[in-house]
Amino acid sequence: MIPAPVSAPARPSTSAAALLASVHRRLRALCPALDLTVAEPPSPVRQGWADGAELVLRPDLLDALLDDESRRILERHGRTPRPDVAASRALHAKLWAVSLVVSGPWYLERRVPLLRAGDVRTRLTGDAYEVVPGTFACLPGDPAATLPGVRVVPDEEALRAALRAAVAGQVRPLLAALGPRVRRGPRALWGMAGDDLVSAVWYLGRMLGEEEHAVRAAGELLPGPVGPFPGGADFRNLTGRDGTRYPTRTRLGCCLHYTVVPAEACATCPRVRDAERLRRLEGDPPPA
Repeated sequence: MIPAPVSAPARPSTSAAALLASVHRRLRALCPALDLTVAEPPSPVRQGWADGAELVLRPDLLDALLDDESRRILERHGRTPRPDVAASRALHAKLWAVSLVVSGPWYLERRVPLLRAGDVRTRLTGDAYEVVPGTFACLPGDPAATLPGVRVVPDEEALRAALRAAVAGQVRPLLAALGPRVRRGPRALWGMAGDDLVSAVWYLGRMLGEEEHAVRAAGELLPGPVGPFPGGADFRNLTGRDGTRYPTRTRLGCCLHYTVVPAEACATCPRVRDAERLRRLEGDPPPA
């Protein structure tokens, strides 16, 4: 069992939303790959931004988002991706970022954001996100447990269940919007969602210098198939020449990055063998 982090004490005048805003700002500072704005509630969706539900209801917004993804891939890699590749790359980015926004407070302070539909938005150009903090679920010993609107759950497993439900609620509209463009079925799409939830927790742990802790946390969060996620974290270790052990896993889904840059398939891609993973981890040059 992973020991719970010490949560920041809650002053009598502090609201749940203010506490969540604070941890989301901390998350933003810890994670250079996450371009996150923390909005003051209530906050309407700004021009040029959309939430998942809007992407389902307004194909024009989805087209704008995917056109921007195709443009950025062309600028970075010199080739125009297939439409399903652009959609897959965009979906992967959104799933990972939303998972980090929701799981970050759980990992850092054992508080699960109970975000409403529309509380996480994405910018239609670039890869930026906005969150409107609200209330959260926490454990009985949390100093904020008595604040208005806070949901107290009995134990760590109940909190993990709340996190899985919260992530599923936020990513479901993204799967509905982008799934038809990606051209994959529900199992493959939810496999991608589980992959990116695990990846988000793993990444945050590495940013904190505690990868081993994060690997355990992700394994407890997804110990196997737990609906709607069809697979578990399934970490394993690779052993380097000097005996160093490197955690790795193989994704259930594929973001199709290898179709853009074949030599740079993701390190956890099903196409990348363990020997290649070790080569990258140990900084060896590619084979001639």
